[in-house]
Amino acid sequence: MHLTTTPLPGGFGARVETDLTRAAGPATAGALTDALHRHRVLVLPDQHLNHADLLAAASLFGAVDTATDRRYTVPGFPGLTVVSNIHQGGKPIGIYDGDQEEEWHADNSFKPELTTATLLYSVITPAEGGETRFADATRAYADLPADLRAQVDGLRAVHSVQHLGARQADATGGRSSTQAGALAQLPIVTHPLAPTHPATGARALLLGSMVIPRVEGLPEADSRALLADLLSHATGPEYLYTHRWEQGDLVVWDNLAVLHTASPCDSSRHPRLLVRAAVRQPTRRPIPSDGGIPAESPDSGSHRH
Repeated sequence: MHLTTTPLPGGFGARVETDLTRAAGPATAGALTDALHRHRVLVLPDQHLNHADLLAAASLFGAVDTATDRRYTVPGFPGLTVVSNIHQGGKPIGIYDGDQEEEWHADNSFKPELTTATLLYSVITPAEGGETRFADATRAYADLPADLRAQVDGLRAVHSVQHLGARQADATGGRSSTQAGALAQLPIVTHPLAPTHPATGARALLLGSMVIPRVEGLPEADSRALLADLLSHATGPEYLYTHRWEQGDLVVWDNLAVLHTASPCDSSRHPRLLVRAAVRQPTRRPIPSDGGIPAESPDSGSHRH
């Protein structure tokens, strides 16, 4: 299947012209997955998807993760989660952590198995604010000085949903979508600071401004300084693409290759509602040109505890 793609500003990402309600089958799945691995972010505008359509689109990229927080799951669709700043009866109808909160992260990094791709579909689009910003964590890693890159390659970071909930509450006056949810009791996990992508073989910085309390094996001050320096580097302007949402936009990103954050949005004036699906899939190693079996990398399987 041939896809018509147009590069996005920022040096990564592509706009894809296709109708996902008409696209299905292995050829579509292969073409979209290849495009995702090549461009890292895909913007598919002017989609008209119901919940079943969105799940079908997500399944083109792998197995949909149904271990979601049931408070914000679309009824009858356990793989779909509402993301919104809308409140009803004083409670958020979806994942919401504050009008001003900015949190750079990779989705679900507090789980033992990393999310490989995320799909986000815009239903209600704010007239102002609420953009999603993406940072090219793959190119940012490649641009690190050689000595720092060598240091990062040997390090693992702790990812904690409890730490995330506490930091969110601190930032939003005590409100957090993570605290007291169905995932709040997950044990802490560790992941490499720069995991190797199972499909492309490229490394990328796996960071989180609120989810990572420390780097294993480093003194606390050194850990904080390294994480801050790496995040500042990875989110520099040369690595950013900001997506201004239009109703019907579907954005898919390679969660192993980029970081992202929401931009501030005034919920009292500008409602925002999106539906999200997260995808996991079996690890696939690139096949060498000689047809042999690729050697396992040092962190192969190391995120499974």
